[in-house]
Amino acid sequence: MGKSTQIRALADALGGDGLEVVTTREPGGSVGAEAVRDLLVEGGAERWSAAAELFLLLAARLDHLERTIRPAIGRGAVVLCDRYWDSTRVYQALVGELGLADVDALHERWLAPFRPALTLVLDAPVETGLARARPGRFEAKGADFHERVRVGYLRLADAEPSRFRVIDAARPVEAVTTDALAAVRAHLADPEPS
Repeated sequence: MGKSTQIRALADALGGDGLEVVTTREPGGSVGAEAVRDLLVEGGAERWSAAAELFLLLAARLDHLERTIRPAIGRGAVVLCDRYWDSTRVYQALVGELGLADVDALHERWLAPFRPALTLVLDAPVETGLARARPGRFEAKGADFHERVRVGYLRLADAEPSRFRVIDAARPVEAVTTDALAAVRAHLADPEPS
């Protein structure tokens, strides 16, 4: 009832609107990036430092961009990605304390101009999110870590309200889908809001 459910619902609805939709995820989304994903999501909570995670994510993202995202955008598809650049900004730059300026500079140097046009933040209390999540290395970092992640996303959303939509994800799944779809359709209708 979280991100995966919502991305499938969005893809179905937008496909019904006659759009080509590519759904993907990070880390992952291409053969090379999926191999890096295994390194990132498996093992103990403290397996990697924030800096090591950042460079693994950047390697995976570059492969993902080259093999999945750029070709899809090039042919006019809508790309829906479960996590992307803003997740790195939160997890490694803010929570991992590597700093937004440094993380953004790396992205700008190697990954620009492929910033997300719209980021949906599915906001719910930490305990709700952890109860819905599959066990993994990041989930093992505990409630305090995830509360800092939540605050990080809300901080980014406050800083860039034209690019972010915060959706109350503690509500029934249908209500979340309605709001998410409305946000995406509004963006597609007017991709450059004032």
